[in-house]
Amino acid sequence: MDASHSAEEHFRRGLAALEENHSDEAGLHFREAHRLEPASPRYRSYHGLCVGLSERRFDKALELCRSAAKEEFFNPALYHNLARVHLAFGFKAEAIRFLRRGLMIDPGNAPIGSDLRRLGFRRTPVLGFLRRQHALNRWLGWLMRKSRSEPGMLESFRI
Repeated sequence: MDASHSAEEHFRRGLAALEENHSDEAGLHFREAHRLEPASPRYRSYHGLCVGLSERRFDKALELCRSAAKEEFFNPALYHNLARVHLAFGFKAEAIRFLRRGLMIDPGNAPIGSDLRRLGFRRTPVLGFLRRQHALNRWLGWLMRKSRSEPGMLESFRI
């Protein structure tokens, strides 16, 4: 790493590398930015994101991202990073929770909104008193989805 660059320059280079899906390279830049300015929650959060994505160290990534989001609780990007770490390790429900928290801060945040739409959402089960996996809920759910895609389908099923 070139020591002549400022923390902000390393951060910008890290963002560019992350956008190109080069998490290893981004991690080097974010680590250097965090080393130069360890008090910055933004640098800490992005460093944590890359620790999770490239080094696959969930505990360390979570610690870095959580402490950053706790310190700078008004920054939706830090909640987005926290959600991305959770998603990388398969914790979808937690990721959605942090994405929603980020949207509460900035309802127009395009990257967070895009991730939420990509993840989709589950409708409540047709019969709420039965488990989601119950055969009747699954069959009725299938029928409801089918009727939305083929509007005249349920006309023969009058109850």
